[in-house]
Amino acid sequence: MLKVLLVDDEMYIRRGMYELIDWHSMGMEIAGEAENGLEALNKAECLKPDIIITDIRMPILDGLDLIRAVEQSGTLEPIFIIISGYHDFKYAQQAIRYGVQDYILKPIDDEEMSATLQKAADLIRSKRKHAFLAEEEASRIMLKDLIKGQVQKEDEIRYAEMIGIVHQTRMMIALVELQTGSKRRNVTVHQVNDILHKIKDDRCELYVLEEQRDRMALILLWQHPYPRGSVEEKIQSIQKMLGEHLEVDVALYAGTVVNHMTEVARSYAEAEEAYRHKFAESERIVYFTAVKDKTLYVFNVNQELIDQLILCLEERNRAAYHTLVNDMFNMFQSRRFSPQAVTGSLLRCITGILAVVHEMGGTDTGLQQLRLLAEQGQEGWNLRLLKEAFLRAIEEAEEYMAQLRTQQSKGDIHKIKRYIDSHYTENISLKSIAAQFYMNPVYLGRLFRKSYNQYFNEYLLHLRIQQAQKLLRQTDLRMYEVAARIGFQNADYFVTQFEKIVHMTPTAYRNLLKEDGQRGAQ
Repeated sequence: MLKVLLVDDEMYIRRGMYELIDWHSMGMEIAGEAENGLEALNKAECLKPDIIITDIRMPILDGLDLIRAVEQSGTLEPIFIIISGYHDFKYAQQAIRYGVQDYILKPIDDEEMSATLQKAADLIRSKRKHAFLAEEEASRIMLKDLIKGQVQKEDEIRYAEMIGIVHQTRMMIALVELQTGSKRRNVTVHQVNDILHKIKDDRCELYVLEEQRDRMALILLWQHPYPRGSVEEKIQSIQKMLGEHLEVDVALYAGTVVNHMTEVARSYAEAEEAYRHKFAESERIVYFTAVKDKTLYVFNVNQELIDQLILCLEERNRAAYHTLVNDMFNMFQSRRFSPQAVTGSLLRCITGILAVVHEMGGTDTGLQQLRLLAEQGQEGWNLRLLKEAFLRAIEEAEEYMAQLRTQQSKGDIHKIKRYIDSHYTENISLKSIAAQFYMNPVYLGRLFRKSYNQYFNEYLLHLRIQQAQKLLRQTDLRMYEVAARIGFQNADYFVTQFEKIVHMTPTAYRNLLKEDGQRGAQ
């Protein structure tokens, strides 16, 4: 409630003010009354009112002298509203100079007074909010310095007292991680504070500090002896409450309870160490006491595993590389990989995939999800989310590599056709050409038919027969010589195939050309 002091030498005016305004609904109460300025000044020093409503003309000390005295006191900052029966511009001008909120003439109109009081209340709350935020920000900075051990030993207790923490208070630090993966959520400290306020009790106070993206530091303080098991119970209730209200996976990494403010940096360091075991533990609450004697694996996965994964991608063997990824992520946990080792291993996989894509003529732009994953740190991820994102990314890579291979194949098939056109006179076959170009013969046959709308053997035969017709027209070579020139080892087989395509024998074709020539000469 905002406190109001009424100052007027006429009692009925003061009594009327009680009835005129619904003070409670406006969040105000009349804390005191005074007949003159001197009495008002004495009461103001005791009551510390937020608003002073005063007349100007009063005995002993008038309204303007009261305003001047309060201004000079340095300890009082009320908002003044002047009410007067005199419409005197000189008074109004002086009042404005002193920063008076409003100047209202008698008789007082209830709507005008209510509007003026509401404006005054809004101004007071705005000032308080800014003052509170500035003070709160300073406290947060000091608190951060304390828990991270960035305060000189001789200053620790003084810092604690400035923040309002008793230095003998038992304290514990827990890091809160919002595990949202690639779906970032803009969760503020104030939101988390509002949620945790629901489980606040007299035994334990909670402070939340923003650490980095998706991570906050939670400070728990016990000012009284706490029963055994209450620490774990409080941590579990915090984790559950945040997860339910924010609808994300929430993990907590807890240090130990320390008995003095000067030891709080140790609890923070322990929480940081518990955080380093985030991928090695299956639970969403990791206590330093549970992992302090466990060793983390700090190396990347073997290159053989990465090569095998990339081979499965190139072969489009999705079932095989899904199995490899599952095995790799199980290994991250079972062998207790550190966060740096997990991200380092995934980056090596991503780098290897990118290298293959570049060799195939592709670019990073075709691998959006891999690029995004490579740019992410370990904050805000758990193994489940990380595995899902990695699988989506390499499935995208598999599709992109298949597209590149198709484009590449289109270029290769033209090279193969040019090779056939140049070597048709030799003993070539689909199998020998596939070997020449490091391709599967069946795949090559399908690709050739798809590209040129005819089978390889059909194309080769027509090409050879066309060349045979040319030789029959332009030379006097014997049939076995023509056959040998175009790649047929058996002259009879050549004759059979020629007749099948041209619908006459090679001899008949040559004779027909001679007859046409003789008729043309006559």
